Amino acid sequence: MQGRANFLKGLIVGTAGSGLALSLYNYDVSSSKHDTNTTGGGPNDYLHQRGKEILKYGIPDRGPDVRPHLNHVLCYDQAKKTPMWVAEHLTKAGLEGVGDRENSYFRPDPTMDRSFSSDNSDYKYSGYARGHMAPAGDNKLNQDTLNDTFYLTNILPQDFDNNKDFWNRMEIYCRDLTERFPEVRVFSGPLMMANMEEGTKKFAKYEVIGPNGVTVPTHLFKLIVADHSQTSEGQVAIGAFVIPNEPIDGSAELKHFKVSLERLEESAGMRLLPDLPRAQRMDLCSVDSCELMSQEAHQLYFVGRMLKKAKTMEKLDEEWAELEKIHLKPDKNLTELYKKRTEELSQA
Repeated sequence: MQGRANFLKGLIVGTAGSGLALSLYNYDVSSSKHDTNTTGGGPNDYLHQRGKEILKYGIPDRGPDVRPHLNHVLCYDQAKKTPMWVAEHLTKAGLEGVGDRENSYFRPDPTMDRSFSSDNSDYKYSGYARGHMAPAGDNKLNQDTLNDTFYLTNILPQDFDNNKDFWNRMEIYCRDLTERFPEVRVFSGPLMMANMEEGTKKFAKYEVIGPNGVTVPTHLFKLIVADHSQTSEGQVAIGAFVIPNEPIDGSAELKHFKVSLERLEESAGMRLLPDLPRAQRMDLCSVDSCELMSQEAHQLYFVGRMLKKAKTMEKLDEEWAELEKIHLKPDKNLTELYKKRTEELSQA
Protein backbone atom coordinates (compact mmCIF):
# COMPACT_ATOMS: atom_id res chain seq x y z
CA MET A 1 0.00 0.00 0.00
CA GLN A 2 2.93 2.36 0.73
CA GLY A 3 4.22 1.82 -2.81
CA ARG A 4 0.78 2.61 -4.22
CA ALA A 5 0.60 5.82 -2.16
CA ASN A 6 4.03 6.94 -3.40
CA PHE A 7 3.03 6.12 -7.00
CA LEU A 8 -0.11 8.25 -6.77
CA LYS A 9 1.74 11.03 -4.99
CA GLY A 10 4.30 11.04 -7.77
CA LEU A 11 1.56 11.29 -10.38
CA ILE A 12 -0.04 14.20 -8.55
CA VAL A 13 3.20 16.08 -8.03
CA GLY A 14 4.17 15.41 -11.64
CA THR A 15 0.80 16.66 -12.83
CA ALA A 16 1.11 19.83 -10.78
CA GLY A 17 4.64 20.45 -12.06
CA SER A 18 3.60 19.90 -15.67
CA GLY A 19 0.65 22.22 -15.17
CA LEU A 20 2.93 24.95 -13.83
CA ALA A 21 5.33 24.64 -16.73
CA LEU A 22 2.45 24.66 -19.20
CA SER A 23 0.95 27.73 -17.53
CA LEU A 24 4.20 29.65 -17.84
CA TYR A 25 4.57 28.54 -21.48
CA ASN A 26 1.03 29.62 -22.31
CA TYR A 27 1.59 32.87 -20.46
CA ASP A 28 4.58 33.66 -22.66
CA VAL A 29 2.92 32.67 -25.94
CA SER A 30 -0.48 34.21 -25.36
CA SER A 31 1.08 37.42 -24.14
CA SER A 32 3.14 37.97 -27.29
CA LYS A 33 0.49 40.30 -28.66
CA HIS A 34 1.25 42.83 -25.90
CA ASP A 35 4.27 44.66 -27.30
CA THR A 36 5.20 46.60 -24.19
CA ASN A 37 8.96 46.18 -24.60
CA THR A 38 11.00 49.27 -23.88
CA THR A 39 14.38 47.60 -23.41
CA GLY A 40 15.21 46.43 -26.92
CA GLY A 41 14.41 42.73 -26.36
CA GLY A 42 11.37 40.86 -27.65
CA PRO A 43 7.97 41.33 -25.97
CA ASN A 44 8.08 37.82 -24.56
CA ASP A 45 11.39 38.52 -22.87
CA TYR A 46 9.96 41.61 -21.21
CA LEU A 47 6.75 39.92 -20.09
CA HIS A 48 8.56 36.85 -18.79
CA GLN A 49 10.91 39.00 -16.73
CA ARG A 50 8.07 41.24 -15.51
CA GLY A 51 6.03 38.18 -14.59
CA LYS A 52 8.91 36.83 -12.51
CA GLU A 53 9.16 40.15 -10.70
CA ILE A 54 5.43 40.27 -9.96
CA LEU A 55 5.38 36.65 -8.81
CA LYS A 56 8.59 36.95 -6.78
CA TYR A 57 7.22 34.75 -3.99
CA GLY A 58 5.64 32.13 -6.18
CA ILE A 59 2.55 31.47 -8.27
CA PRO A 60 -0.58 31.08 -6.09
CA ASP A 61 -1.12 27.33 -5.87
CA ARG A 62 -4.66 25.95 -6.17
CA GLY A 63 -3.42 22.37 -6.06
CA PRO A 64 -2.98 19.91 -8.94
CA ASP A 65 -5.46 20.17 -11.80
CA VAL A 66 -5.80 16.40 -11.98
CA ARG A 67 -5.84 13.86 -9.15
CA PRO A 68 -5.60 10.28 -10.46
CA HIS A 69 -6.88 7.33 -8.45
CA LEU A 70 -6.86 3.64 -9.33
CA ASN A 71 -10.14 3.65 -11.24
CA HIS A 72 -11.21 7.29 -11.49
CA VAL A 73 -9.68 10.72 -12.03
CA LEU A 74 -10.87 13.98 -10.54
CA CYS A 75 -10.30 17.70 -10.29
CA TYR A 76 -10.82 19.14 -6.81
CA ASP A 77 -12.03 22.58 -5.76
CA GLN A 78 -10.04 23.47 -2.65
CA ALA A 79 -12.27 26.46 -1.85
CA LYS A 80 -15.61 24.66 -2.06
CA LYS A 81 -14.10 21.40 -0.75
CA THR A 82 -15.88 19.31 -3.34
CA PRO A 83 -14.77 17.82 -6.67
CA MET A 84 -15.17 19.99 -9.77
CA TRP A 85 -15.46 16.90 -11.95
CA VAL A 86 -14.87 13.18 -11.59
CA ALA A 87 -14.18 10.99 -14.64
CA GLU A 88 -14.65 7.25 -15.08
CA HIS A 89 -14.09 4.64 -17.80
CA LEU A 90 -16.63 1.82 -17.68
CA THR A 91 -16.52 -1.54 -19.42
CA LYS A 92 -18.64 -4.62 -18.87
CA ALA A 93 -15.69 -6.63 -17.56
CA GLY A 94 -14.44 -3.77 -15.39
CA LEU A 95 -17.70 -3.66 -13.42
CA GLU A 96 -17.16 -7.16 -12.05
CA GLY A 97 -15.06 -7.77 -8.98
CA VAL A 98 -14.73 -8.67 -5.33
CA GLY A 99 -14.87 -5.25 -3.68
CA ASP A 100 -17.23 -5.18 -0.69
CA ARG A 101 -18.82 -1.87 0.28
CA GLU A 102 -19.17 -3.03 3.89
CA ASN A 103 -15.37 -2.86 4.16
CA SER A 104 -15.13 0.72 2.86
CA TYR A 105 -15.31 3.89 4.95
CA PHE A 106 -15.69 7.58 4.17
CA ARG A 107 -12.46 9.40 4.98
CA PRO A 108 -10.32 12.34 3.86
CA ASP A 109 -8.10 11.77 0.85
CA PRO A 110 -4.56 11.18 2.18
CA THR A 111 -3.08 13.04 -0.80
CA MET A 112 -4.96 16.22 0.15
CA ASP A 113 -3.67 19.13 2.22
CA ARG A 114 -6.01 18.90 5.22
CA SER A 115 -6.41 22.70 5.20
CA PHE A 116 -8.49 22.30 2.04
CA SER A 117 -10.26 19.03 2.85
CA SER A 118 -13.74 18.26 4.06
CA ASP A 119 -14.29 15.87 6.95
CA ASN A 120 -17.03 13.46 8.00
CA SER A 121 -17.99 15.91 10.74
CA ASP A 122 -19.06 18.38 8.02
CA TYR A 123 -21.79 16.00 6.92
CA LYS A 124 -22.97 14.88 10.36
CA TYR A 125 -26.47 16.28 11.08
CA SER A 126 -26.18 18.43 7.94
CA GLY A 127 -29.29 17.00 6.32
CA TYR A 128 -27.28 15.96 3.25
CA ALA A 129 -25.98 12.61 2.02
CA ARG A 130 -22.33 12.05 1.19
CA GLY A 131 -22.92 11.75 -2.53
CA HIS A 132 -20.43 9.76 -4.61
CA MET A 133 -19.52 11.22 -7.99
CA ALA A 134 -17.65 8.05 -9.01
CA PRO A 135 -20.16 5.53 -7.63
CA ALA A 136 -19.13 2.63 -5.43
CA GLY A 137 -21.15 0.39 -7.75
CA ASP A 138 -18.81 1.19 -10.65
CA ASN A 139 -15.69 0.29 -8.71
CA LYS A 140 -15.97 -3.26 -7.39
CA LEU A 141 -12.94 -4.44 -9.36
CA ASN A 142 -11.08 -4.91 -6.07
CA GLN A 143 -11.19 -3.49 -2.56
CA ASP A 144 -8.66 -0.75 -3.30
CA THR A 145 -10.60 0.65 -6.27
CA LEU A 146 -13.76 0.62 -4.13
CA ASN A 147 -12.05 2.26 -1.16
CA ASP A 148 -10.80 5.09 -3.39
CA THR A 149 -14.38 6.15 -4.11
CA PHE A 150 -14.94 6.77 -0.38
CA TYR A 151 -12.27 9.47 -0.22
CA LEU A 152 -14.04 12.76 0.47
CA THR A 153 -12.46 14.29 -2.64
CA ASN A 154 -15.02 12.18 -4.56
CA ILE A 155 -17.92 13.28 -2.36
CA LEU A 156 -20.26 16.26 -2.23
CA PRO A 157 -23.37 17.21 -0.21
CA GLN A 158 -26.37 15.71 -2.01
CA ASP A 159 -30.07 15.68 -1.25
CA PHE A 160 -30.87 12.30 0.36
CA ASP A 161 -33.85 11.48 -1.86
CA ASN A 162 -31.97 12.52 -4.98
CA ASN A 163 -28.98 10.41 -3.98
CA LYS A 164 -30.83 7.19 -3.28
CA ASP A 165 -33.39 7.41 -6.08
CA PHE A 166 -33.06 9.40 -9.32
CA TRP A 167 -29.27 9.84 -9.23
CA ASN A 168 -28.75 6.18 -8.38
CA ARG A 169 -30.99 5.16 -11.27
CA MET A 170 -28.79 7.29 -13.53
CA GLU A 171 -25.73 5.46 -12.24
CA ILE A 172 -27.36 2.11 -12.97
CA TYR A 173 -28.26 3.33 -16.48
CA CYS A 174 -24.58 4.17 -17.10
CA ARG A 175 -23.56 0.67 -16.04
CA ASP A 176 -26.27 -0.86 -18.23
CA LEU A 177 -24.85 1.01 -21.23
CA THR A 178 -21.80 -1.26 -21.10
CA GLU A 179 -24.10 -4.03 -22.39
CA ARG A 180 -24.59 -2.04 -25.59
CA PHE A 181 -21.34 -0.05 -25.96
CA PRO A 182 -17.81 -1.44 -25.55
CA GLU A 183 -16.64 1.62 -23.64
CA VAL A 184 -18.52 4.20 -21.61
CA ARG A 185 -16.94 7.25 -20.04
CA VAL A 186 -18.77 9.30 -17.44
CA PHE A 187 -18.05 12.75 -16.03
CA SER A 188 -19.97 13.85 -12.93
CA GLY A 189 -19.80 16.94 -10.76
CA PRO A 190 -21.47 19.93 -9.11
CA LEU A 191 -22.86 23.13 -10.59
CA MET A 192 -23.77 26.48 -9.07
CA MET A 193 -26.68 27.84 -11.08
CA ALA A 194 -29.24 30.59 -10.62
CA ASN A 195 -32.09 29.24 -8.49
CA MET A 196 -33.80 32.42 -7.30
CA GLU A 197 -35.32 35.47 -8.96
CA GLU A 198 -36.21 38.85 -7.51
CA GLY A 199 -37.72 41.11 -10.13
CA THR A 200 -35.28 41.17 -13.04
CA LYS A 201 -32.39 39.85 -10.97
CA LYS A 202 -31.27 36.24 -10.66
CA PHE A 203 -29.36 34.73 -7.77
CA ALA A 204 -27.53 31.49 -7.04
CA LYS A 205 -28.29 30.74 -3.40
CA TYR A 206 -26.55 27.77 -1.80
CA GLU A 207 -25.83 26.40 1.64
CA VAL A 208 -22.44 25.83 3.24
CA ILE A 209 -22.18 23.00 5.77
CA GLY A 210 -19.92 21.90 8.60
CA PRO A 211 -16.87 23.35 10.35
CA ASN A 212 -14.92 23.31 7.08
CA GLY A 213 -17.56 25.14 5.04
CA VAL A 214 -18.38 22.55 2.39
CA THR A 215 -20.42 24.05 -0.44
CA VAL A 216 -23.77 22.45 -1.29
CA PRO A 217 -24.25 22.57 -5.09
CA THR A 218 -27.55 23.79 -6.52
CA HIS A 219 -27.32 21.22 -9.35
CA LEU A 220 -25.37 18.14 -10.39
CA PHE A 221 -24.26 17.15 -13.87
CA LYS A 222 -23.52 13.88 -15.57
CA LEU A 223 -21.93 13.70 -19.02
CA ILE A 224 -22.12 10.27 -20.64
CA VAL A 225 -19.75 9.42 -23.50
CA ALA A 226 -20.46 6.06 -25.15
CA ASP A 227 -18.08 4.71 -27.80
CA HIS A 228 -19.45 2.53 -30.59
CA SER A 229 -15.94 1.24 -31.28
CA GLN A 230 -12.53 1.28 -29.64
CA THR A 231 -10.98 3.27 -32.49
CA SER A 232 -10.43 7.00 -32.20
CA GLU A 233 -12.18 7.66 -35.53
CA GLY A 234 -15.56 6.13 -34.61
CA GLN A 235 -18.75 8.00 -33.80
CA VAL A 236 -19.21 8.79 -30.11
CA ALA A 237 -22.62 9.12 -28.46
CA ILE A 238 -22.88 12.07 -26.08
CA GLY A 239 -25.52 12.71 -23.42
CA ALA A 240 -25.31 15.73 -21.08
CA PHE A 241 -27.71 16.04 -18.14
CA VAL A 242 -28.20 18.66 -15.42
CA ILE A 243 -30.13 17.60 -12.32
CA PRO A 244 -31.32 19.91 -9.50
CA ASN A 245 -29.89 18.90 -6.13
CA GLU A 246 -33.32 18.22 -4.69
CA PRO A 247 -35.90 15.41 -4.67
CA ILE A 248 -36.92 14.43 -8.21
CA ASP A 249 -40.41 13.16 -8.93
CA GLY A 250 -40.45 9.40 -9.34
CA SER A 251 -42.11 9.62 -12.75
CA ALA A 252 -39.62 12.16 -14.15
CA GLU A 253 -37.81 11.08 -17.32
CA LEU A 254 -34.07 11.46 -17.84
CA LYS A 255 -34.62 13.24 -21.16
CA HIS A 256 -36.33 16.06 -19.28
CA PHE A 257 -32.92 17.03 -17.85
CA LYS A 258 -30.97 16.73 -21.09
CA VAL A 259 -28.96 19.76 -22.23
CA SER A 260 -26.48 20.36 -25.02
CA LEU A 261 -22.80 19.76 -24.30
CA GLU A 262 -22.19 23.46 -24.99
CA ARG A 263 -24.81 24.49 -22.43
CA LEU A 264 -23.27 22.22 -19.80
CA GLU A 265 -19.80 23.57 -20.52
CA GLU A 266 -21.03 27.13 -20.15
CA SER A 267 -22.53 26.30 -16.75
CA ALA A 268 -19.45 24.39 -15.61
CA GLY A 269 -16.99 26.96 -16.94
CA MET A 270 -14.79 24.42 -18.71
CA ARG A 271 -14.46 22.37 -21.88
CA LEU A 272 -15.27 18.84 -20.86
CA LEU A 273 -14.28 17.01 -24.08
CA PRO A 274 -11.65 19.26 -25.67
CA ASP A 275 -10.10 16.47 -27.77
CA LEU A 276 -13.31 15.06 -29.24
CA PRO A 277 -14.01 16.64 -32.65
CA ARG A 278 -17.54 17.91 -33.15
CA ALA A 279 -17.86 15.82 -36.31
CA GLN A 280 -17.52 12.60 -34.27
CA ARG A 281 -20.28 13.49 -31.80
CA MET A 282 -23.79 12.13 -31.97
CA ASP A 283 -26.78 12.36 -29.65
CA LEU A 284 -26.87 9.49 -27.13
CA CYS A 285 -30.67 9.62 -26.89
CA SER A 286 -30.97 9.14 -30.66
CA VAL A 287 -29.17 5.78 -30.51
CA ASP A 288 -30.24 4.64 -27.04
CA SER A 289 -33.44 4.98 -25.05
CA CYS A 290 -32.07 7.28 -22.32
CA GLU A 291 -34.70 5.65 -20.13
CA LEU A 292 -34.06 4.89 -16.46
CA MET A 293 -35.48 1.86 -14.69
CA SER A 294 -38.82 2.68 -13.06
CA GLN A 295 -38.95 3.73 -9.43
CA GLU A 296 -40.77 0.49 -8.59
CA ALA A 297 -38.15 -1.65 -10.35
CA HIS A 298 -35.46 0.31 -8.51
CA GLN A 299 -37.05 -0.45 -5.15
CA LEU A 300 -37.24 -4.15 -6.02
CA TYR A 301 -33.61 -4.00 -7.09
CA PHE A 302 -32.61 -2.72 -3.67
CA VAL A 303 -34.65 -5.32 -1.82
CA GLY A 304 -32.85 -7.94 -3.91
CA ARG A 305 -29.48 -6.50 -2.90
CA MET A 306 -30.42 -6.73 0.77
CA LEU A 307 -31.65 -10.31 0.37
CA LYS A 308 -28.27 -11.27 -1.10
CA LYS A 309 -26.46 -9.67 1.84
CA ALA A 310 -28.61 -11.25 4.58
CA LYS A 311 -26.52 -13.52 6.79
CA THR A 312 -29.32 -14.93 8.98
CA MET A 313 -32.88 -16.13 8.44
CA GLU A 314 -34.07 -13.38 10.77
CA LYS A 315 -32.40 -10.71 8.63
CA LEU A 316 -33.68 -12.33 5.43
CA ASP A 317 -37.28 -12.27 6.65
CA GLU A 318 -36.85 -8.71 7.87
CA GLU A 319 -35.78 -7.58 4.42
CA TRP A 320 -38.60 -9.55 2.76
CA ALA A 321 -41.11 -7.83 5.05
CA GLU A 322 -39.96 -4.49 3.64
CA LEU A 323 -41.93 -5.24 0.49
CA GLU A 324 -45.20 -5.10 2.40
CA LYS A 325 -44.18 -1.89 4.14
CA ILE A 326 -43.57 -0.12 0.83
CA HIS A 327 -46.60 -1.78 -0.82
CA LEU A 328 -44.63 -3.60 -3.49
CA LYS A 329 -45.42 -6.96 -5.02
CA PRO A 330 -42.30 -9.09 -5.62
CA ASP A 331 -41.66 -10.18 -9.19
CA LYS A 332 -40.71 -13.72 -10.22
CA ASN A 333 -36.95 -13.13 -9.99
CA LEU A 334 -37.18 -11.67 -6.48
CA THR A 335 -39.41 -14.53 -5.30
CA GLU A 336 -36.94 -17.09 -6.64
CA LEU A 337 -34.06 -15.26 -4.97
CA TYR A 338 -35.89 -15.32 -1.63
CA LYS A 339 -36.49 -19.08 -1.92
CA LYS A 340 -32.85 -19.69 -2.85
CA ARG A 341 -31.55 -17.65 0.08
CA THR A 342 -33.98 -19.37 2.44
CA GLU A 343 -32.56 -22.75 1.44
CA GLU A 344 -28.97 -21.52 1.78
CA LEU A 345 -29.47 -20.02 5.23
CA SER A 346 -31.49 -22.99 6.45
CA GLN A 347 -28.57 -25.28 5.69
CA ALA A 348 -25.97 -22.98 7.24
